Amino acid sequence: MNSDQRTCIVTGSASGIGAATVMALAAAGYDTFGIDLNGAGAQEVARQASQACPDTRHGATQSDVADEASLSRAFDAALLFLGTLDALVTSAGVVDTTPFMDITVAQFRRIHDVNVVGTWLCMREAVRRMPMGGVICAVASIAGLRGGGLSGTAAYAASKGGVIALAKNAARVLAAQGIRVNTVSPGAIDTPMIAQPLSNPAQRQRIEGLAAQQRIGRAEEIAPGIVYLLSPQASFTHGANLVIDGGIVMP
Repeated sequence: MNSDQRTCIVTGSASGIGAATVMALAAAGYDTFGIDLNGAGAQEVARQASQACPDTRHGATQSDVADEASLSRAFDAALLFLGTLDALVTSAGVVDTTPFMDITVAQFRRIHDVNVVGTWLCMREAVRRMPMGGVICAVASIAGLRGGGLSGTAAYAASKGGVIALAKNAARVLAAQGIRVNTVSPGAIDTPMIAQPLSNPAQRQRIEGLAAQQRIGRAEEIAPGIVYLLSPQASFTHGANLVIDGGIVMP
């Protein structure tokens, strides 16, 4: 590995925003290591990134971000592969569309285990292995700002609000270690995670109608924002939440 080569761990790298981020980071010259419950999918994305950008290196492994022991082993494997860790993108997450009165306690807890506890665990494991000057970007959602209203409902919205608050706290705490922390909050993005609700034409039309651009976004439109937040050009951007939603929130 070139000593000047930037390195990044990307969770949820097998598909959607995570996969698009691996490809965008590869194009920007990063070496990456993907972590996903779908290990084969993450390894396939790593293979594609290596093929597209042969001057960069990309690996991956299988892990559940909510499983502390498994995740620690995955981060050890990532550090062994990358040599050093400059950046982390926490894109792993799950959605739930169960109505407010129908969701079970078990469902609610699982959503928070993955989306909130998993994000925190990834941050903690990264910081344990990061030198001064590291960068973290957590993928949240405008559901965490709006209280849902797209595809995800109560548990999902609450969890993504938690991710935004968690990242702000991390930004306060980790600044002393020279580590920057920000979030990206996408709007409705055409990814496998929300393929089921988007398969309903009426539901898709309703969601498209919420955006000023009258459309649903693509993962490839979110990844450049993440790459920017990791870059030296964003050196004074800290504790921020970048909304990329086609004009839904517009605070």
